[in-house]
Amino acid sequence: MKFAVSGKGGTGKTTVSGILAHYFNNDGYQVLAVDADPDANLASAIGIPTEQAACIVPISRQRRLIEEKTGAKPRQFGQLFKLNPAVSDIADQYCLDFQGIKLLVMGGIQKGGSGCACPENVHLKSLLAEIILNRNEVVIVDMEAGIEHLGRATSREIDKMIITVEPGSRSIFTAKTIMKLAKDIGIESFGVVGNKILDEKQKSWISSQFPQDQILGMVSYNEIIREADLTQQPLIEVLDEKLKKEFKEIYQACRSIPPNSQ
Repeated sequence: MKFAVSGKGGTGKTTVSGILAHYFNNDGYQVLAVDADPDANLASAIGIPTEQAACIVPISRQRRLIEEKTGAKPRQFGQLFKLNPAVSDIADQYCLDFQGIKLLVMGGIQKGGSGCACPENVHLKSLLAEIILNRNEVVIVDMEAGIEHLGRATSREIDKMIITVEPGSRSIFTAKTIMKLAKDIGIESFGVVGNKILDEKQKSWISSQFPQDQILGMVSYNEIIREADLTQQPLIEVLDEKLKKEFKEIYQACRSIPPNSQ
């Protein structure tokens, strides 16, 4: 099963990605968690100790690797380079294995106007395509609020794009924009996770903004999540019973999705 997790910054997409990685891993699935957000925090959400996480060098900053694979030096434009570099060995070589969860940190994709067709971007997109198309495990990609990492070929193999939202019109607007952009490249299956929910009124309002079959679940606002982040504690270890139940419902909804259901 392949999941892409997106949403407006601060809505909890990285938290959801980390928790799902643990739930799948605890049930015996092989899990590859991919941090494709330039503001990389998935290591923390998974619970990887700070000193270990600090040793991770994102793939986008592996300049020697990029040159080896693409035949061109990063950050130098006007070069010829391979558009389909061989990247099948990278995920296993450069991931960090933590309690059975493999974490691969991608780093940033440069935006339009700053050199999109550069060796780094081609390398990262080829790597993500390889992971989504050919890896035989649960893949959870923690993305930024967009689809820059995805191409049409890879999008067809994503079983569900999970979008986190919080009570607020800007969060909902971002979610719907992401859905529109994702549909343009062939993604049709979406799941919505409501986060930081204070009461039933907020839960009902979020539910009213999307088709009911897209709602995977709701997560209540809880200081435990913020405190775990501040104290760098693994969130999976400090969840109270209410949060455990809510995240379990989301996980079960994800696990019930047939692979390649599109």
